[in-house]
Amino acid sequence: MATTDRQATTLALAHALSAAERGLAVIPLSRTKLPALRSPHRDDPSAPPCHGECGRFGHGIYDAATDPARIRELFAAAPWATGYGIACGLPPHHLIGIDLDTKSGTDSSAALRELALRHLFTIPDTVVVLTPSGGRHLWLSGPPDVVVPNSAGRLAPGIDIRGAGGYLVGPGSRTEHGLYTTAPGTAHLAPAACPPALLRLLLPPPRSHHPTPPSTGGHGQGLVQFVLAAHEGQRNTRLFWAACRAYEDGIGPALVDALVDAALNTGLSEREARATIASAARMTGHRP
Repeated sequence: MATTDRQATTLALAHALSAAERGLAVIPLSRTKLPALRSPHRDDPSAPPCHGECGRFGHGIYDAATDPARIRELFAAAPWATGYGIACGLPPHHLIGIDLDTKSGTDSSAALRELALRHLFTIPDTVVVLTPSGGRHLWLSGPPDVVVPNSAGRLAPGIDIRGAGGYLVGPGSRTEHGLYTTAPGTAHLAPAACPPALLRLLLPPPRSHHPTPPSTGGHGQGLVQFVLAAHEGQRNTRLFWAACRAYEDGIGPALVDALVDAALNTGLSEREARATIASAARMTGHRP
């Protein structure tokens, strides 16, 4: 068993280094699919939140790296690792994982097809990873100025989303349930751009029942208020969602200045706000 585990660790490291060459940040995983390195602060409940600032390993995706030397150090510190995780939401791919599960008793692939028909999008050719349980992970690339949150079953039963702060088990990983592999014909592909209509489904829904400012005009007041209600950590995401909806409704150009003003009120800079709105325009097929 020890020899088998060493072989699995060696293979996992090789696959992790290969993923890093493609710009994907990785961490070692144990057979349970959890990060192989435990938090160095686990025995100190009074320790302040740490995302790796202490300089030690054991901070989950905050350890994720593309530097080969750093990756080898991570695996050397976790010789029991038999797999690797790929951090989502990081440049250059800003990876989004669509996890089509089979354990919920629902047909998650059919649910995704139904969503695609209802919202008029198609899943492009992209990397597909086959899980030991018969599920699939679809790799998609998001825009750099949008934060896609993690969710479980919100999009549809059996469909989980791996976004910022999450990770995907990389192909070549061995877990308690078996081996993760790349689907035939997809290993050479780069993560395809997430269809705009699907991306909007992945973003948090708008809040309701907010008073609308009188200075923003009739049809766009709700979108502007949606941006004004953003908290730190969701400002770019809300602005992108509102701008996409404005362009889809044909009022994008007329609402740009009002959306920028709203974004400034939430703490974004004008440069950030205009870049996010321009990205929304491109994603919906309009000229910024």
